[in-house]
Amino acid sequence: MTALVMTVTETLRYRGAIGQWSWVLHRITGLGVVLFLTLHVIDTSWAVFYPEKYVEAIATYQSPLFTLGEFGLIACVIYHAINGLRIALLDNRPHLWQYQQRAAYIVLAITGIILIPVFILMFSHVLEFYNSGEPFLPLADVLAGQVPFIGGFAAAAIAALLYSVIHGVIAGDTESKAVGRHSGSSVERFWWSFMRISGLLIVPLVFGHLAMMHILQGVFDITAQGHTVVGTGGIVNQSGTAVEFVANRWNLLVGGVAIWRIYDFLLLALVVLHGFNGLRYVLTDYTMSSPLLRRASVYLCVIAGVTLLALGTGALLGTIDQTAIEMAQEAAASLHP
Repeated sequence: MTALVMTVTETLRYRGAIGQWSWVLHRITGLGVVLFLTLHVIDTSWAVFYPEKYVEAIATYQSPLFTLGEFGLIACVIYHAINGLRIALLDNRPHLWQYQQRAAYIVLAITGIILIPVFILMFSHVLEFYNSGEPFLPLADVLAGQVPFIGGFAAAAIAALLYSVIHGVIAGDTESKAVGRHSGSSVERFWWSFMRISGLLIVPLVFGHLAMMHILQGVFDITAQGHTVVGTGGIVNQSGTAVEFVANRWNLLVGGVAIWRIYDFLLLALVVLHGFNGLRYVLTDYTMSSPLLRRASVYLCVIAGVTLLALGTGALLGTIDQTAIEMAQEAAASLHP
């Protein structure tokens, strides 16, 4: 905790070069993306397991609060991706680090250049939706809907802490000292390389996903009856439910291959592993003085990562039938009577 307080206070009073702010922004944007990733994977799995809850989730995303959050999310993703490319390039070309300040400004410029047209296109979807007079959830309902997620995060944190306590009792201090002596192990070198390689692979996948789901289609078009589903070659969402939207994408076969299921699985696997390993770096940085909390941080990332991978994979392997679509229609009708 002392390290975290020092980071915040020293960052606020820092008067040096842009490198410090690039480091801070990279961490903040990464944490924002991981938070949304957790919500998004859980919500999307409901299209298969709990269709009526997925209707509520999409209605939440269409609320004013989450609409603002969507703009923040896009900014986080784009900056984090571009800055990650900068880090990967400089790490592999150490002689270029002398230009890191200039590179940091270039990252900000590129981010701004990308965001201007993206925000304009996104805002056009927002205006169209709110000018149409479509109902949206009140703020109180939106906030109440986040309580289960907060409970889930708290449960995962408590479980991680308990595992850490048990681990400490069994292994004792000798294990933690051994870990400290071998902190530069081959495992850590693997994860260092993985973060660079996975970052390069994620960029085209996540940019493609954002273009389809937040720019070309837009979260408001997911529930537009009679609207063509992006990436399906003209398949129409007949019911106007988010559940049918997901079904149309995942059931599309090209040469007998469910291309969007494969695409989404690759995105899921890479982003979850990259995101929660990054979170591990952040959490362990601020728990160096406490072996108990340091182990708990690692356990928390493992629990969250494994849970999301299992949940997302289960949904991608599942089936969305006509019954699920009908359940979604009933839920939508009751949500906005």
